[in-house]
Amino acid sequence: MPTTTPAHLRRTGPDPAHDSRGGPRRERGDVPGWVLITLMTAALVSALWLVAEDQLVSMFQNALASVGG
Repeated sequence: MPTTTPAHLRRTGPDPAHDSRGGPRRERGDVPGWVLITLMTAALVSALWLVAEDQLVSMFQNALASVGG
């Protein structure tokens, strides 16, 4: 009696967890890119804060005053 593999267990294509040679895929991600984006964002926020601190504080206080009544 031949045995058959259930449809949900059959391989239909390449295994995404393994590379083309059959070894485990080592994905490290784009760490330097995320670090660069984080540092650039922090630099932009810091520069904006230095230039417009008084206006930002005033806008924040006005917004809180209008909500708080």
